Parts: sequence; structure tokens; C-alpha cells
Amino acid sequence: MRILVVDDSRAMRMIVVRTLQLAGYDEHEIVQASNGREAVEVISQAPPGLVLCDWNMPEMSGLELLKGLRAAGWEVPFGFVTSEAAPQMREQALAAGAMFLIAKPFTPEDFQDALDPVLA
Repeated sequence: MRILVVDDSRAMRMIVVRTLQLAGYDEHEIVQASNGREAVEVISQAPPGLVLCDWNMPEMSGLELLKGLRAAGWEVPFGFVTSEAAPQMREQALAAGAMFLIAKPFTPEDFQDALDPVLA
């Protein structure tokens, strides 16, 4: 399965990729995008089986990306990996169609708890 990691911070993308590997998801193909607009291009070229996305990014936020994907009919499983973990943000994410929200800082176990039900 292709997993798309979307974050404007290259360092954070590398941390997410490494955490995915530590959590046991290293057999999956992991691709990256640096913002929501780039993610749309990646998704339209080769749809992933899962999107892990930051909330706050330039050009297009993670929430805008999720809403745009859903409006276009894309049902790809989508989760946030973000420091925006207030209850109101979680509610917005879930209402827009996110399957989960992983709060930074995170552990490999946090990824397993969120991703295992989605990837099963």
C-alpha cells in the first residue's frame, strides 16, 4: 500500500516516516508531499491507500485538503498527524471525514493504535 505523508516541514516528514518504520509499516511504499497542493498532484497521479497529513501548512491546510478530496469524491483513508489536538480541532477533523488524529509528539504505538484498524 502507498502511504502519503504530507507536512511542510521536511524534518517532520522524516520523523513520521521513521515512526511508521518503527511501528512496523516499513513494507508499505511511503511517498511525501510538502503541502496540500502538492498532495493533490501526488494523489491524482497515483492514489495512496492512506494519507497522513499535518494541519497547518502554507498554500493549502490539511483540513482544506481533506475537504477538497471529499468534495471531489475521494474516499481515501485520511488522518492528521499534528500539534493541533484540541477537542474542537478533533471534532472538525472527524466531521470533515478524517479517520483519526495523532497528536505530536507521538510514538510508534500511537501510530499502531490509529493505523491498525484502518489498515486491517
